[in-house]
Amino acid sequence: MATTIPRPTMPWLIIIAGSLVAVMTFGPRSAMGFFQLPMLADRGWDRSTFGLAMAVQNLCWGLSQPFFGALADKYGTGRVIVMSGVLYALGLLMMAHASAPIWLHIGGGVLVGTAIGAGSFSVILSAFARNVTPEQRSMAFGIGTAAGSAGMFLFAPLSQGLISAVGWSDGLVYMSIMMLIVPLLAYPLRGNANSGTQSKAQYEQTVAAALKEALTHKSYLLLTTGFFVCGFQVAFITAHFPAYLGDIGIEARYAVIAMALIGFFNVIGSLAAGVIGQRYSKPYFLALIYIGRSIAVTAFLLLPQSPTSVVIFAAVMGLLWLSTVPPTNGLVAIMFGTRHLGLLGGLVFLSHQIGSFLGVWMGGYLYDRFGTYDQVWWLGVILGLFAAVVHWPIREKAVDRPAVVAA
Repeated sequence: MATTIPRPTMPWLIIIAGSLVAVMTFGPRSAMGFFQLPMLADRGWDRSTFGLAMAVQNLCWGLSQPFFGALADKYGTGRVIVMSGVLYALGLLMMAHASAPIWLHIGGGVLVGTAIGAGSFSVILSAFARNVTPEQRSMAFGIGTAAGSAGMFLFAPLSQGLISAVGWSDGLVYMSIMMLIVPLLAYPLRGNANSGTQSKAQYEQTVAAALKEALTHKSYLLLTTGFFVCGFQVAFITAHFPAYLGDIGIEARYAVIAMALIGFFNVIGSLAAGVIGQRYSKPYFLALIYIGRSIAVTAFLLLPQSPTSVVIFAAVMGLLWLSTVPPTNGLVAIMFGTRHLGLLGGLVFLSHQIGSFLGVWMGGYLYDRFGTYDQVWWLGVILGLFAAVVHWPIREKAVDRPAVVAA
């Protein structure tokens, strides 16, 4: 009589702990736009000052991501997560008491950006990848990404509520205290690249060899180039959309509604991306996401702008927001395996954050120069079409290697 092989269960403790870390690390940074206008009004700074701080945050996030990914691969994800919570708390505290732009740039820029890099997707999802089967990987990545989206959904009204109740400065202090929850979630994620259920099937490779292999791989380079556009688009909206709505005469409460809707529909989009990426071509799916973003922004800018159009735009963009993350990280894992996924996924994300830096900084700089965000909106549309073209020729297959050596 034939026996059925039981399907492996998902490592839910690891998935839940990593997802809660994503909620906490992505929540406050996605709500930074709400602090812009009250902070600038209180301190007398211009939008370029705040925009530069958020741009530095995104750049430090990206620059630190491969470094922390490599540390997690070697010394364990849990230790890196502890660093994330501590740095985040310190950064928000310094931002709350910034009496000069330099302290805003160090606290809200360098420290918070570095903290996000230590607790970001490349670090968390590499821990997931080591403990789930290849068949479960896309869904696990979707769950982790959706958790980051849930953080955006939760922290949008929470941040605005704190600003209304206690002011922007004390609101940041309260959020800094919340970040101390993150180190408590680190223990289930303590394994490194040589642990987990998938460790025996890994290709043994040095960091230098892994970098050489990836940086000469055409599909990896195309994927890295395309992810730049994702960062440009979402970071610009995160940092400047609340202020933009005020500029076009939309009530401030719709900014909260819009960012919360992006977070809510982002949960749906991320989970759907996990399912779709498991069944269909990831490169083609990514190309369609970028085309969809360009269409959504074009329609929003050209059609009459009203509270209704803001709500519709937020819902559509939410579906497309971080739905790029599961297939992008999934492609890196397919190409190179999980041995150096934290490092190689972090390098792809560095490109994302260089785009984020430019999107946030250009938003503030061009607004102060021309009094409008239109140039950055339309540049994002053009870049979205470019990203679709770049993703189309990516090959969804493992690199050619000698036979896998058991660990």
